[in-house]
Amino acid sequence: MSKPIKTPGDSEIIMTEVVFPNDTNPMGIIQGGRIIQLMDIACAICAQTHSSKIAVTASIDKVSFKAPAKLGDILTIKAKITRAFKTSMEIYAEVWTKRLPELKPTLANKAYFTFVALDANARPTAVPPLKPITETEKKQYKEALIRRTSRIE
Repeated sequence: MSKPIKTPGDSEIIMTEVVFPNDTNPMGIIQGGRIIQLMDIACAICAQTHSSKIAVTASIDKVSFKAPAKLGDILTIKAKITRAFKTSMEIYAEVWTKRLPELKPTLANKAYFTFVALDANARPTAVPPLKPITETEKKQYKEALIRRTSRIE
């Protein structure tokens, strides 16, 4: 039986967090590792929602730190699948920060993550195909193959 085709919106994840003192360095700026951890969690949930399997991180492309998130900021982490391959999935993640009182969203970070779906024996297993709908999704879908080729080389 073939797996049903899913769209990127079917597994899109939006998480909200607050930057607490334990998340920051002495300057009150969130630590880079904490940002990556939050992105990884959102991407894992996205990959597992798409595949209906446990999924593990295989790689993280360059993480771009665009703007600092500071103590008390509200973070919105968005994760959306860009392409499904045989057993792996590429997930795009963005982190947006909002500071009180203005609450103007600012892009803080972005990266592409690759996850592999695992079966009950912890072996890679097939994932459902992906059908992009919007023009942006179609563009990311096409470019994902180029990024994947680059990662494999």
